[in-house]
Amino acid sequence: MSEIIFDHVGKTFPRGGGIIKALDDINLTIGEREFVAVVGPSGCGKTTLLRLVAGLEMPSSGAVRVGGKAVRQPGPDRAVVFQQFALFPWKTVRENIAFGLKCKGVDRRKRDEIALKYLELMGMVGTEDSYPHQLSGGMQQRVAIARSYAIEPGVLLMDEPFGSLDAQTRTVMQEELVRVTRVNPRTVLFITHSVEEAVFLADRVIVLSRGPGRVAEIIPIRPAREEEKWIGKASEEVMETASFGRLRAHIWKLLRQQMQPNSAKTSA
Repeated sequence: MSEIIFDHVGKTFPRGGGIIKALDDINLTIGEREFVAVVGPSGCGKTTLLRLVAGLEMPSSGAVRVGGKAVRQPGPDRAVVFQQFALFPWKTVRENIAFGLKCKGVDRRKRDEIALKYLELMGMVGTEDSYPHQLSGGMQQRVAIARSYAIEPGVLLMDEPFGSLDAQTRTVMQEELVRVTRVNPRTVLFITHSVEEAVFLADRVIVLSRGPGRVAEIIPIRPAREEEKWIGKASEEVMETASFGRLRAHIWKLLRQQMQPNSAKTSA
């Protein structure tokens, strides 16, 4: 089970002798094998939300549960892909992908077998003996995603994973992620600043309010994807559809409202 539940979750941080509230009363369920993207104004707590699921932060109030169990620390049932690739520069692609498996005590033959499986999934067969510096940014991020998949997590947590890539590579990686998550689905929580990226990738988009972050609105994307048959289409084709334009405009309108000075009051 890999369902994620936020149950009246709040999070505060100490600052300057006082406290700052990052998240306030988050109630949200992300279904098993559902892809959910989170957008919101800068400082609304998007990354904090992800870190709570990862077990890198603990809620100040409420509870976060994955598969029915309260999250109290990081675990192999959850894998995180960050914006920075975080690969070991002295290890080969194969060794980077197999690193988590080695930590779990998996023997070398099995590690190599699993690494090759995910190299094939990511379309990178032939690079297994290369080092990160020999790869482009997009290829390095493919390795980071393959490494996350290799430990077979139920939940994939992605924090602006394509934010440091150039526009063309980012588009290719978005299309690749759609393909990979259809072939090998996971529960995905995806943090992004890009409305277009959120609509293209997700089953639902969560819009957070201006800080402290609250759920301002949840927008279903899957019905439009199925109605206009987005799957298998290039991103530029999808973005030309009427439903994509409508959803993008709606989310942008919500974000503009949240960036207004009085939005914290109106979203409460």
